[in-house]
Amino acid sequence: MQTLYKTVFFLVLFGSYQFAMAQSAMAKKEAQFYDIVDVPIPDDVVLEVGGLALTDDDKLGVSTRRGEVWVIDKPYGNSPDYTRFANGMHEALGLNYKDNSFYLSQRGELTRLDDKDNDGVADVYKTIYSWPLSGNYHDYSYGPKFTDNGDMLVTLNLSWIGHGASLVKWRGWMLRITPEGEMTPIATGLRSPSGYVINDAGDIFYSENQGDWVGSGRITHLEKGDFAGNPEGLVWSGDPKSPLKLKKEDIEEQSGLSLYEYSKKVPELKAPAIWLPHTILGISTSDMIFDSTKGKFGPFEGQMFVGDQGHSKIMRVYMEKVNGVYQGAVFPFVEGFSSGILRMLWGSDNSMFVGMTSRGWSSTGKKMFGLQRLKWNGKVPFEVKTMKAEDDGFTLEFTKPINEKMGADISSYQITTFNYLYHNTYGSPIVDQQKAQVTKAEVSKDGLSVRLTVNGMKLGFIHQLKVVNLKTNNGQTLLHDTGYYTLNEVPGGTLQSKPIESKSGKGGVVQPKRVNEMPLTWVNGPDEKIVISTKPGLKYDINELKLKRRSKVEITFNNNDDMLHNLVITERGESSVNEVGDLALHLGLDGADLNYVPDTDLVLAHTGIVQPETDETIYFDVPSFAGEYWIVCSFPGHSASMRIKLIVE
Repeated sequence: MQTLYKTVFFLVLFGSYQFAMAQSAMAKKEAQFYDIVDVPIPDDVVLEVGGLALTDDDKLGVSTRRGEVWVIDKPYGNSPDYTRFANGMHEALGLNYKDNSFYLSQRGELTRLDDKDNDGVADVYKTIYSWPLSGNYHDYSYGPKFTDNGDMLVTLNLSWIGHGASLVKWRGWMLRITPEGEMTPIATGLRSPSGYVINDAGDIFYSENQGDWVGSGRITHLEKGDFAGNPEGLVWSGDPKSPLKLKKEDIEEQSGLSLYEYSKKVPELKAPAIWLPHTILGISTSDMIFDSTKGKFGPFEGQMFVGDQGHSKIMRVYMEKVNGVYQGAVFPFVEGFSSGILRMLWGSDNSMFVGMTSRGWSSTGKKMFGLQRLKWNGKVPFEVKTMKAEDDGFTLEFTKPINEKMGADISSYQITTFNYLYHNTYGSPIVDQQKAQVTKAEVSKDGLSVRLTVNGMKLGFIHQLKVVNLKTNNGQTLLHDTGYYTLNEVPGGTLQSKPIESKSGKGGVVQPKRVNEMPLTWVNGPDEKIVISTKPGLKYDINELKLKRRSKVEITFNNNDDMLHNLVITERGESSVNEVGDLALHLGLDGADLNYVPDTDLVLAHTGIVQPETDETIYFDVPSFAGEYWIVCSFPGHSASMRIKLIVE
């Protein structure tokens, strides 16, 4: 599950002390409008949430990674009553309820649970449909979601091996299954599809996390016969049931193109509707739900909320359909949840249940698991409510009227375009980053919207919007001032935005503290050679290292994990390593180019970003001053747990 999924994977966990402080500051601002409320959990219940579902009598069903289903009576109060409804299953990472039965996906099957004697405990575990298992730990399964006709959708994770693999049918696919157990494969190209949702029109969207063939987190509109990007599931496209005939060997491993560009070459390939920039808007995209509360959860009716497991937060998505293609903008929403968000569900009181788990993957929220509710207090935050594409710019709608003079000032708006590469490498750096130019800002008479004319818009690119120094007439500032629009189409079909002359790229950022060749002054070679590796749970394989002052050390960092890491040596003191972690977190769009290593005197030496199952060697002159230094992974969020105390003697 990618969120689940590797989610160790990228779990980036957010964490340095100083980041926690920054997060706390934003969480306090958000708490003026939305309250995070704990649902009490008994001490003897390990509620590692895998799925959430409400019963007809408003009880909350919770499936867990431990293969249990709990039913919670009075989940909205201070004294909920827990009953274990079912147990003994294999990692139940989804849950639904229909006609007095619970439905869930285990690792190897879709199961219906029935309580025939009405004693509150399941006495029938019915296999509706089963699929083979490879034994690989990454073989997660999710769902189901019910379609209008009562069929169910489930999604199956790829195994973790190489660039992911579909070792058994139908790993990497979305399947439709009837209540009688008849299965139809719908789409493939999925890697870790832990979140998916169906809108009122019956359209299906699924969330994906950065990984092999996946440059960053994203949301894709899936239709029958679609290929979503990871070619491993195509090993089964020759099956008579397959809705597409595209072959794995038809996909280039290193195309040099974006996914949008490559989709023009391969008709089956579906470009994402929404990109969520990695480390900026989360790292492990999880569940999605549409706001169906009719205004009882704030001013965002019909919009989508998206959870993130690694960053323990929720984003907000405004989506529109342009020329029959879904696209839109994603904004920060609420952070500060107690653990890693995996599932979200509307309660009958229009609050949002948020189910969480962190074991093995880590998250910003430090608890191993949790269940909370997000409640709107009735106060309207000042936000960019919608961001709509025009053929030569964007129209922004706000939740409150803006100051007309500020709104008409083009310097209030900054737009940057960028993209990700489509290749089999794990993740992607930000590429083709360029400033766009806002040339006109026209404020509506009611002050609730502004029409921006923009030079430098690009189809297939993400457009970062930064709104600066904009206020309401009474001086209120935006709660969140940044959004990211994925532009696949424009109204009318022809982009009228004037181009901006392309400038030469950076050609690679020089980082003098990344020394990969032995210095010529080391005439006798290194005094010591050290190999540092990783272990599960965002850890290096050692906790402490002792080196002699002024010694010459060759350090090989072997990343045998299944996610990206680096190795950074920092100055003395925990405050130094905390600050480096915080600075790395706030590098924004430049982070990948800089290997998530900030330019600061607090950094003494470092590797680049090291891909899974690869290594890098650096050469380090140990300082002349004794003391406690630190080695840390500064990839955003890893710094809280991935550390080695370096004692210089």
